[in-house]
Amino acid sequence: MKIILDRDKCTGLGICESFAPDVFEVDDNGDLDLLTEEVPEGMEAAVRRAVDGCPTAALRLQS
Repeated sequence: MKIILDRDKCTGLGICESFAPDVFEVDDNGDLDLLTEEVPEGMEAAVRRAVDGCPTAALRLQS
């Protein structure tokens, strides 16, 4: 499963990082970095919570 980030929608709030810090990281400039584009094995639930919790709908998953 692949993580898709719409940088135009992302505001860098960091909610996703709080759910899956091994996958998402907000840098010092407030920009979101994907530490991996593929959902790591065993992290599916945390990444889904991060995607579902994004208030700007900047994240989605692609099979």
